[in-house]
Amino acid sequence: MRATAFWVDAPSRGALREIETAEPGPDQVAVRTLVTGISRGTESLVFRGEVPAGERERMRAPFQEGDFPGPVKYGYLNVGVVERGPGSLIGRTVFTLYPHQSAFVVPEAAVAVVPDGVPPRRAVLAGAVETAVNVLWDAAPLVGDRITVIGAGMIGCAVARLARALPGTEVVLVDVDAARADVAAALGVAFAHPSDAPGDRDLVIDTSGSGDGLQLAIETAATEGEIVEASWFGDRSVELRLGGAFHSRRLSIRSSQVGMVAPRRRGTRSTRDRLDLALGLLRDPAFDHLLTAESSWRRLPEVMSAIADGSSPGLCHTIDWSDA
Repeated sequence: MRATAFWVDAPSRGALREIETAEPGPDQVAVRTLVTGISRGTESLVFRGEVPAGERERMRAPFQEGDFPGPVKYGYLNVGVVERGPGSLIGRTVFTLYPHQSAFVVPEAAVAVVPDGVPPRRAVLAGAVETAVNVLWDAAPLVGDRITVIGAGMIGCAVARLARALPGTEVVLVDVDAARADVAAALGVAFAHPSDAPGDRDLVIDTSGSGDGLQLAIETAATEGEIVEASWFGDRSVELRLGGAFHSRRLSIRSSQVGMVAPRRRGTRSTRDRLDLALGLLRDPAFDHLLTAESSWRRLPEVMSAIADGSSPGLCHTIDWSDA
């Protein structure tokens, strides 16, 4: 079976390659891709060759081929249809942590069935919503909390949408781009520019990927408030001002990362449990507002380049493989 795959050949240079895929064996499935999603933050770092040497093993995607900085086949937001495998899966739409490729073979256990009521294109957001679930497991917000999410990207928007469901919470999404106010409204949360971000917040979650965002989190957290850093900076350094009232207000900063289930749930939830939860949460049509652009697979190299250099703004950019 022939397939087309996207590879980062070298930093800031991508290409489509024709490859041969294996026949599925016992306990394997053959999947024909319908749509993939680009994880802007992480895939831009990979495309630009900015994965730190010390993190290259931890940063590997489940079905990555090659090594950082390249050539490497990388990605993890793939929705397709099972064409061969166990009878119970034939014809089912599935989500797989697989790179941008038109068809592939993986173990049966690697695919998660997309629930009824979740369209294939929306299902690519499973990775973002799964990350948001883990962030909130790490953050553990309480009823009535005043919550700020800094950075209205794909992850920040998903965190804000889930956090608003907790009774009595006041959720504000903060971003430098005033156009994100419309997305915030569609998600049912308030919006603020960084210059207008409210203070005395019980919980501040930074997903901005910028030092300025983390600094704003420090400045707007309430006394003894908690700051959860959910960004990943690659090999970039971040400068913070920890003078002033940082110590006297007894602020806490801690990281959240999706590679492992949050400690608060690690004893009772597996990564599959977390993914299945995320897929179920995607029955919420409000998540469609995170899908802001779509392109043919034929344009993937130029699309990835434009996203990585910042010339193509938006949230989740999806790639249509239906005619591959």
